[in-house]
Amino acid sequence: MTTSRLLHHFVYRKVSLKTTWKCRLLILMFVVLFAFLTRVFWIPWIGRSLVCREDVAPSDAILVENFDPDYRVFERAAALQKAGFSGRILIPTEASEHDPEVADTISRGITELMSRTARLENTREHLGSVVVVAPGFRSRRSSLIYRAVLTPAGVQTHCMPVVGEHAIENWTATWHGIEDVTEQLVTLEYYRFYVLPLARRGPAAPVSNTQHLRT
Repeated sequence: MTTSRLLHHFVYRKVSLKTTWKCRLLILMFVVLFAFLTRVFWIPWIGRSLVCREDVAPSDAILVENFDPDYRVFERAAALQKAGFSGRILIPTEASEHDPEVADTISRGITELMSRTARLENTREHLGSVVVVAPGFRSRRSSLIYRAVLTPAGVQTHCMPVVGEHAIENWTATWHGIEDVTEQLVTLEYYRFYVLPLARRGPAAPVSNTQHLRT
């Protein structure tokens, strides 16, 4: 008895319960079944979370997001221009490696081809508001970034999402759609919770020379 009391001050006995592989397998099957049965709810919800709310108004310029060239974005910008929302078009292109003030030849060629095909016309006007035309699943991130950068400068930002072949309701139909949505979702949260809050706390960063705006 005395020995038992002494051991009590140095060691103790612990009883724990652990799940078996059958229980873990059953839980996994339940999660998969639940996700399958509720897919009509969470698939569109995830898709909508990546797409900005369509907000179009007459503006001083239409900004065509051209980081991943897509003709549909140029086509929608052309439609907005013809509808009278703006007469000025801004198209970001990659800057030349040798001269940051000159657009890269290949990027410029793609931009000019898409612009001619979509019949985009450029005019010079004062820039006080813009309509950002961006690919659908990238549009919410683009809207957050442009608003964070342009709003402090007094530029009002509107957003026009252009949904491509992978719609909000069926992006899980192909592996490419799943990959695209997953990438955009991770990047959106990275910018939302790390990059933009960090930029708001720190001093204004200089404008990168890797982009060149064609007007």
